[in-house]
Amino acid sequence: MAKMIHSMIRVLDEARSVQFYETAFGLKVAERLDFETFTLIYLSNAETGFELELTVNKGRTETYALGDGYGHLAVSVDDVDAEHARLTAAGLAPRKLVDFAPGGPGTPVIARFFFIADPDGYQIEVLKRGGRYL
Repeated sequence: MAKMIHSMIRVLDEARSVQFYETAFGLKVAERLDFETFTLIYLSNAETGFELELTVNKGRTETYALGDGYGHLAVSVDDVDAEHARLTAAGLAPRKLVDFAPGGPGTPVIARFFFIADPDGYQIEVLKRGGRYL
């Protein structure tokens, strides 16, 4: 059986990205591995063993093309409304809160969430913890 341990994204500015993920999600640097042409920064918190790996390619000055395939990271929080307010107050510009009811108005809401973009444009979904979103 396989165990998921991390996901990697390429970022342009290490300090800016580390600050964003710490402010937004409480992720701290667990390990930093510096090599001649790139640096790997592993971010984690006490909530889970899963880590986010930031890869910084040294000497790169242009932003990464994220492509046209829809993808995102996701985190769950106890109080999605409070997190939305906190991130708004921090100037991180989360998008609007959404009550996802696939059956339409008047049907059960299966998720409450919002999206926020990191400094490189990667999308992160912030979901209210519960059900399958623990």
